[in-house]
Amino acid sequence: MYQGKIWETVCGGLVVCGVVALAGDWPQYRGPNQDGIAPEPAALHSLKPVWKVPANLGFSSFSIAGGVAYTQVSRNGRELCVALDAKTGKELWATDIGSGKYPGGGDAGAPSNKGGDGPRATPTVNDGLVYVGTQDIVVQALDAKTGKKVWSHDVIKENAGLNIKWNSAQSPAIEGDLLFVAGGGPGQTLLALNKKTGAVAWKTGDDVMTHSTPTLATIHGVRQVIFFLKSGLVAVAPADGKELWRYPFTFKVASAINPVVAGDIVYCANGYDIGGGACRVTKNGDTFKAEKLWFAEGNKQAATIWCTPVAKDGYLYGMFGPKKFGVGPLKCIDVKTGAVKWEQPGYGSGNVILVGQTLVALADDGHLALVEATPAAYKEIARVKAVAGKCWSTPAFADGRLYIRSTKEGACLEAK
Repeated sequence: MYQGKIWETVCGGLVVCGVVALAGDWPQYRGPNQDGIAPEPAALHSLKPVWKVPANLGFSSFSIAGGVAYTQVSRNGRELCVALDAKTGKELWATDIGSGKYPGGGDAGAPSNKGGDGPRATPTVNDGLVYVGTQDIVVQALDAKTGKKVWSHDVIKENAGLNIKWNSAQSPAIEGDLLFVAGGGPGQTLLALNKKTGAVAWKTGDDVMTHSTPTLATIHGVRQVIFFLKSGLVAVAPADGKELWRYPFTFKVASAINPVVAGDIVYCANGYDIGGGACRVTKNGDTFKAEKLWFAEGNKQAATIWCTPVAKDGYLYGMFGPKKFGVGPLKCIDVKTGAVKWEQPGYGSGNVILVGQTLVALADDGHLALVEATPAAYKEIARVKAVAGKCWSTPAFADGRLYIRSTKEGACLEAK
């Protein structure tokens, strides 16, 4: 039985206490550091359902801050950002942010490999505001307490933007007072917006966007924003957009994973028979350079389209094998060599996060599994059928609870 408010009803006039991201929050796509990792000291060993509510269409994940869970859904052909009480699933507010109809969309439920309608991006919560990106590359800031719009920036209209096939899926990435987004036209592919006003702080680049979210990381002690573009990986300085390094990577049809940083190694991949691999980034004085470490061609070894793995102790853990819906494997891969240490079929095109020493693996059919994060062997701890519908979204973890989405439901589970 569903608990909490049905999402088609909007609650007005409610005051939500605590909207500043706190320790233990998961305030953006792939967590506090965009690496899919929650610093939980204890190993997880069981899952207990807490609440479940309808969540119509799309692949948006949850962000959690100050006791509120945020995600994006589709209703009546419109895309909405919604806020839920993280403890109960009760809807607090919902704000219309744009069209929910996608090119070639429709209600493409499991086991279809079609994307369907609905949002692909995940909200970002920062300093009392919720930032959302739409399929039309419109970045908006909403008041986290009420959902009221604070500002909006249309990249296509204001920066000669060029959208991509199936439209934008990138989530807002924030560092300090700047929000980073790709999708502008010549001379302004990469943009930094003032997070308080939406005004352009800097613009640069003549590349073309993909569906990937800009990723903030520190390599050799230097903070940088890494964009996965059609030309490959491009890292720039957050303050002014100065290019630090680039690494060519073949693009074909769609690329949606976030680059994964493991020390001075950066992994990236694509499907469509391209493959996956890693480069090593070196620094000599103020000059960076990225060089090929390894590459596995084709779809069998290390390729993925939107299933971003996590890195732990020199190994990648994630779902590799594009378009193997319902059957694709969860794998452990040596990030330095590309060697596969183990693989377990039956996960499809889902996503993983790391909570302490435990992998939380959401299969594309709605099964949620706890797996030991060890290269020794596949060791499953617990499994539960968590939601109905198709899951191409990523789990979130905050205050001892897991939050997951499908094209039909959103759910919260207590992780013991």
